[in-house]
Amino acid sequence: MKINIVVIGANAAGAKAASKAKRINPKAEVTLIDRGNFISYGACGIPYYVSDDVTHVQELMSTPVGVVRDATFFKKVKGVTVRTNSEVTRIDREARIVHLMEPATAQEASLEYDRLILATGSSPFVPSLDNVDLPNILTVKSIEDAEALKSRAIAGRSACIVGGGLIGLETAEALKQKGMQVTIVEMRDQLLPGILDPELAFLVEKQVRQQGVAVMTGARVTGFRGKEGVETILIGDRELKADLVVLAPGVTPNVDLARAAGLEIGVTGAIAVDARLCTSDPHIYACGDCCETTHLITGNKVHIPLGSTANKQGRVAGINAAGGGATFAGVIGTSIIRVFNINAGKTGLTEAEARANGFDVETVISPAPDRAHFFPGAKPIVLKMIAERKTGRLLGLQAAGEGAVDKRLDAAATAITFHATAEQLSQVDLAYAPPYSSAMDNLIVAADILKNKLAGHARGITPQEVKRKFDEEDDFILLDVRSPAEHGEIGIAGAKLMPLGMLREKLDELPRNKEIIAFCKVSLRGYEAQKILDAAGFENTKFMDGGILAWPYPLRGALR
Repeated sequence: MKINIVVIGANAAGAKAASKAKRINPKAEVTLIDRGNFISYGACGIPYYVSDDVTHVQELMSTPVGVVRDATFFKKVKGVTVRTNSEVTRIDREARIVHLMEPATAQEASLEYDRLILATGSSPFVPSLDNVDLPNILTVKSIEDAEALKSRAIAGRSACIVGGGLIGLETAEALKQKGMQVTIVEMRDQLLPGILDPELAFLVEKQVRQQGVAVMTGARVTGFRGKEGVETILIGDRELKADLVVLAPGVTPNVDLARAAGLEIGVTGAIAVDARLCTSDPHIYACGDCCETTHLITGNKVHIPLGSTANKQGRVAGINAAGGGATFAGVIGTSIIRVFNINAGKTGLTEAEARANGFDVETVISPAPDRAHFFPGAKPIVLKMIAERKTGRLLGLQAAGEGAVDKRLDAAATAITFHATAEQLSQVDLAYAPPYSSAMDNLIVAADILKNKLAGHARGITPQEVKRKFDEEDDFILLDVRSPAEHGEIGIAGAKLMPLGMLREKLDELPRNKEIIAFCKVSLRGYEAQKILDAAGFENTKFMDGGILAWPYPLRGALR
C-alpha cells in the first residue's frame, strides 16, 4: 500500500525510523525533514572529536565502512527523501499536513502525510542566568557545537563545565586533554547524580581530581561576567575565572511542535506515547529524546534520553508507521562512561532511586579485579548491587573502576530485565578464563554476598557510615584484619590491627560491649572476621562493605 510517511528530525531516532519504515513498506513515500544541515550523526561522539580521539568530524556522520550519511546516501541507499535546513512550523492534524519554512530561501512549503513520526529530539538546558548569552558560553549537542568547542579549546586557558553528569565529565576530559585548566561545577553533592550512589561517585571524583581537574560539588552557578566574552563565572558570592564555559546541566525534550498541535504531553514533560510509540493522535508517532517511556522496574513514566534508546524506539516507530505491530516495552536506564582512567555506569535503580520508589532494599559493595588477579593487566572494579529485601529481586547494579565494567553491567541489565533474583544471578554460567575474569566473577561474588545479607548471615556497613561514626566520635572499633605488612603500607587512620589468622586467639583483647566493624582489602576477610566474632558470642559485629578498596577518603600512607 502506498502511503506518505513524514519524519521530523533526522538524527538517531528519526533516521532509524525513516529507514525502517521504507524497508517495511517499500511502496511508502518516506520524507525525512531536519532544520539543520547535518543529519544522522553520533552526538555522543562529540567530546571525543573535541579531544582528537576522533580525527575528522565526518567520522561522526559515517557508516562503519566510511560512507557519509547525507541526503544522497539516504536517497540512493535507503530510498528516503531528505530535506535539510527546513524548519517545520506547524502540524495541521485535521488536514494531515506539515507546514515548513526553508530559511535559506524564506519560502513556505507543505507536505501531506498519512503517518507522521516526531523525532524532534532534545535541547541542552540553558538556565536563566545573568549574561548566559555571552560569547564562549557553549553547549554540547550538535555538530556546530562540536566545531565551536574544538576551535575554542586553547591550551593554557581556563574552562568551566557547568554540570557533573555524563556529558559534563566527558567534555571535561576532552578539554583537559587539549591542555586547558578545567573546573567542574555541580549543584548537587556528587558527580554523576542519578547515575551513581555517593559511594561510587566518590571513586569517580577522586580519579577526576587526580587528573588535575578541579571539582566543586554542592555549588550553584548564579551568573556570568565579561565584556567581549565570558571572563568569570559567579558561584554564590565567589568568582571563578573562565575563558570558556560549557553548559551541561541536562537536556529538555523538544515538544513545542507537539504541544502546539494539541498532542498530549506526559508527566515528565516529554510527549506521551503508548507501547507502540503512538501519541494521542493515532496517525502520529514519537520516538527518541522527545518522548517519554516506561521504567521496567517501577512502571513509572520516565524521560531518559540515550542514543541506544533512540535507535530502538526509532525502529519501532518506523515499523508501526508503515503498518506493522511492534512494541517498545521500556527501559531500565543503563548508562556507562569512561572518564580518564576510570569506567563507571549503572543499570536499573540506584539505592536512592529504589528507596524513593518505596522499595525496602539490601545492598552490597564488592570490589575485585576485573580478571584473574594473577593475570597481567588485571585492574580493580567496584560493584554496588541493590536487591529488594523481601523477594531478593535484583533492582540495580553500579560499577566503577579502571577495569572492565561494561560486561558486568550488561549481564546485570539482562538479569534485571527478566526479573532475576540474587540467587538466580549467583548461578548464571558466565564465561571464564584468566584473561577475562576470575573463576568466581565479580558479579557472582556480589550476588553471593547479597544472598548472605538477605539471609541475615552477613551484616555490612558502608564506608560512608564508618566515616560518619568517626566524625561523630562514636564509641566503636574499626578492626583491620589484614596482615601487618598490608596494614603498615596503607590503612585507615583510627583502625585497630588484628590479623584474621590471630583473631581467634586474641578475642579476649576485644571489648564485648562495643560495636566492632571488621575490614580488609575487599572485606572478604572482614566478613570472615564477623562470623568468627559471632561464633564467639560478640553481639554487635559488622563488616565494612568493599573494604579498603571502596574507601573513598584519604588513607594513611597513601598519596591521595
